[in-house]
Amino acid sequence: MEILIDAIKRAKTTMFFTGAGVSTLCGIPDFRGPDGVYRDPDAARMFEIDLFDRDPGFFYSHADALVYGNSETRPGPVHEALVALQKAGKCAGVATQNIDGLHERAGSDPVFAVHGSAALHHCRRCGAQKTFDEIRALRAGVPGAVPLCEKCGGPFKPDITFFGEALPEEAFRGAMELAGRCDLMVVLGSSLVVQPAASIPLAALRAGARLAIVNRGETPLDRFAFFRADDLAAFAQAVQRSV
Repeated sequence: MEILIDAIKRAKTTMFFTGAGVSTLCGIPDFRGPDGVYRDPDAARMFEIDLFDRDPGFFYSHADALVYGNSETRPGPVHEALVALQKAGKCAGVATQNIDGLHERAGSDPVFAVHGSAALHHCRRCGAQKTFDEIRALRAGVPGAVPLCEKCGGPFKPDITFFGEALPEEAFRGAMELAGRCDLMVVLGSSLVVQPAASIPLAALRAGARLAIVNRGETPLDRFAFFRADDLAAFAQAVQRSV
């Protein structure tokens, strides 16, 4: 890890791209891992927008543990390491595929949540807006309960990007802009298989940035990385020792 830490210290502009692996250290399940959410074939469909519009109860019955049961989850060692690097002037920004809001809660800024988040929900009929806490109150702790709009009776949907929806434009544009000007891109806990989010590290590579990857499994960009490791906890520990 000293090789990677030295590269971060030497870089002028370092960007971090994170996936589910950084949150599994906090107890949040990933999607495609051996113990991931998608082991259940039904759960694999919970982020389909067409299914949500037909049956929002399907999403809410499967999302309680993943989305609504994590409000008390604390940021983990990788989240804290990135904040430490930011304070040291060595983290220009974080693009994340995660929807748990833990980077924001830890204090990272800017954070480009390219798959959205559940911080806000909007009614699918009239567009009314509610916060995460307001939705939790509407659901009143009832597993699978669908929060309905008081104005029109439509279902509220979290501002998470479902399959079939475009990525949030502002977050994706901001991430691509930073990727285009960083000289070091560090991927943490992402398999880099979900597009178009995975095009962000590739954009940095094409713009001339060096690429480092710390992820438990293989990624399509491994052969282009000057540094490759699999232990995120070791990365976090190395950062805390160095800053």
